[in-house]
Formats: sequence, structure tokens, C-alpha cells
Amino acid sequence: MWASPLWMEAHACSPPMTNPDWRAGSGQMFDAIAHRYDLLNRILSLGLDTRWRSRTVRELGLAPGSCVLDLATGTADLARSILETVPQSTVVGLDLSAQMVRIGAEKTKKWGLARRLALQMGDAQNLCYVDAAFDAVTMAFGIRNVPDRSKALAEMARVTKQKGRIAILELSEPQGGVFSSLARAYVHGLVPRIGAILSGAKEYRYLQSSIAAFPKAEDFADVMERSGIHVLGIHPLSFGACHLFLGEPN
Repeated sequence: MWASPLWMEAHACSPPMTNPDWRAGSGQMFDAIAHRYDLLNRILSLGLDTRWRSRTVRELGLAPGSCVLDLATGTADLARSILETVPQSTVVGLDLSAQMVRIGAEKTKKWGLARRLALQMGDAQNLCYVDAAFDAVTMAFGIRNVPDRSKALAEMARVTKQKGRIAILELSEPQGGVFSSLARAYVHGLVPRIGAILSGAKEYRYLQSSIAAFPKAEDFADVMERSGIHVLGIHPLSFGACHLFLGEPN
């Protein structure tokens, strides 16, 4: 029988209690679109999400052998980028969606990374890990779906080692400039039609509206500071279609 590596056993987590009712942004909602989630990311991000993840990993500045917690890991694309970029690194990927975790596990086996990636179900607002357990914490395209963002941010700060990096990647509506206007026209025009076909009308309406409702970058940075994360930088990507927030525990 295959035995889990010691690092994986040390970061074991019990599955959370889940609400069987569908709600916008819940694990159950993402269960419903898990099989098309990767394609949806390509559409929502104008096909740039792979580049944004690579930038996130570079900005983390991780040393070989680092252990990273990837929240809202989805189907583990950011986790993969970390593992393929940082030698001897390990990642714990956490998500509320059982179907996302299942698909992520299948992809991980195909990538040959299963011994370095532990995929678990869990809630970013209530992490079961001990203080300062990780060298870095990441979250890509997930913080806008968290009901209590301040609580999740405080939990990120708690489980990150001092001087460790916290990286949050999130979609946003482009603001200002000709290219921004074209991007907004794409987001509000063509994307809704394609997205509704691929994910279902109510799921896609939520995904689109959650991007529009996300706070301005400076306002979200203020929330990070109040939640115990010192903001080191705010990086608008692709004319503001996405922002990368970098910080460390206060």
C-alpha cells in the first residue's frame, strides 16, 4: 500500500461540514461546473490566466523545498505551476468543491506530481493548520467567492511563516484606457453568451457579477492590512483585467 509522505501527513485536514443547499459561490455551485472550470477560466481571463499564474509564482520568490498552501485550488493549475517551477517544493491544495478536488487529483496523477501535492477539502475561513505552518499561501480567483473575506485573510496570515509570502490573484473589471474599454466590452458582451452555454445561466451570472462587485484594488488592499497582512505590492495585469496582491504577515 502506498504511504503518504511525512510532509503530507503533517498537513492532514479533516473534511469540512458542507451545506447541501446550492448557493452562489458555494462548493456545491462549483461542483456543478467543475468539469468545465478550466475552460471557463480561459474565457473569463481572456486566455491569460496561465501567464498570470506564472507571474504569481515568480513573485513568491520561493526557495527550493518550500511548502505552500494553495487555497481555492480548484483543479490545481496554480499548484502545478508552483511544483514545476520550484525544485523539491510541496503544495497543499484546499477547496470546498469535492468535484474540483476529484478532477484536480486526476490531473495531478497525469502530471506525475501526486507525491508532492496533497488535495483536501476545506474552508479558507476556518483553516485546520497550526500557526506558521507554510512558507507561502496562495489563492487564485477565489477570494471574491468567500463570504467573510477578512476572516479568510486573517487565517492566511496566521498559517504563513514570518516573512513568508501571501499572494492573491483575482479577476477585476479593467478601468480606463482604450484597451480597458475593449476588455470591458468583451466581458459584458461576448463572454456572457459563451459562459452561460458552458456553465449554466445562473452559475455564469454569478461568476460575472462577482467580478464586477469585487472591490477596487486599493480598497481590497486596505482590507488585507486590517486583516493582518502587510501589503507589499499591488500589480495590475493585462490592463487591469486581473490584480496580483502580494503581502506578508504583520
